[in-house]
Amino acid sequence: MSSDCPWWSPEAHADRRPILALRARIKSAVRAWFEGQGFVEVETGVLQVSPGNEAHLQAFKTELVGPDLKRTTRYLHTSPELACKKLLAAGERKIFTFAPVFRNRERGALHAPEFTMLEWYRADEPYEAAMADAAAILKLAAETADNRFVSFRGVTANPRAAPERLTVAEAFGRYAGVDLLASMSDSGNDAARLAAMAEAAGIAPRSDDTWSDIFSKLLTALVEPKLGNGRATLLTEYPASESALARRTPHDTRLAERFELHCCGVELANGFGELTDTDEQRRRLNQEMVKKEERYGERYPLDEDFLSALAHMPPAAGCALGFDRLVMLATGATRIEQVVWTPFN
Repeated sequence: MSSDCPWWSPEAHADRRPILALRARIKSAVRAWFEGQGFVEVETGVLQVSPGNEAHLQAFKTELVGPDLKRTTRYLHTSPELACKKLLAAGERKIFTFAPVFRNRERGALHAPEFTMLEWYRADEPYEAAMADAAAILKLAAETADNRFVSFRGVTANPRAAPERLTVAEAFGRYAGVDLLASMSDSGNDAARLAAMAEAAGIAPRSDDTWSDIFSKLLTALVEPKLGNGRATLLTEYPASESALARRTPHDTRLAERFELHCCGVELANGFGELTDTDEQRRRLNQEMVKKEERYGERYPLDEDFLSALAHMPPAAGCALGFDRLVMLATGATRIEQVVWTPFN
């Protein structure tokens, strides 16, 4: 989209309209799929006390002015997750939402400051159920677009094939030659040991990098580009230290019930077996905000209403899927602006 031809010009819109029409068809098909599974569609508020508490997500901040002219800081949410979990606490069992979400400092072929998150939850079901949902939605999108294969940046996959399932530790061993579990323990992860393995793999950590920093560099540079080649990949069992909202796995407390769905090297979805322990959740969110303050010099408040609701929330599986990225893969688009009706200029 050139600067001298805005998206709203009839010529530019005519070029983009076939993909946008496919977006609408995919959204209708996904909505019908969820309704056929007994889900209820919900709408969550965008303006929140807390935007979410992940260390590396940057929020948009605004000001709420009351009738008495009192000013209070509020945020545009980075995910509908906290509000959805309150609905589970209220008694909802199977819910989904197409939520507009906002993340600052994010621009690129796969990133926009405002995008659509497809998020859903199943009460009293294991997180494997959310994995199956994510795979089914990828297949449905490709079928709706009548594409047998999808591709991005030269990587091709069959979205109708059953995804491979790979643990994070297995993926690090296969694609980076790194024994990730050897650097992890319940008492704390060993940054020096992981740094040495990263250097051997050709990744040079900074002297002040934490274990999480090194993990992220290895994942981004060596692992994620190899995922979802030929067929989609379900990357499972993330380190608990990188999974602030997920419960730990029963077989290894160093790991969490967190998965991601990747296709053609693109991360599409992020899901959890949801953490429902209020005290543990508060501790983890505070840890995330300590990391954020150390790295970015700011922190976001905790949503105390969410923490109160968590005590009443049933065990659940949940997943957040980038709907715009799904449409990109299904339609062959190369930039997120191509699949958004009114892209941000």
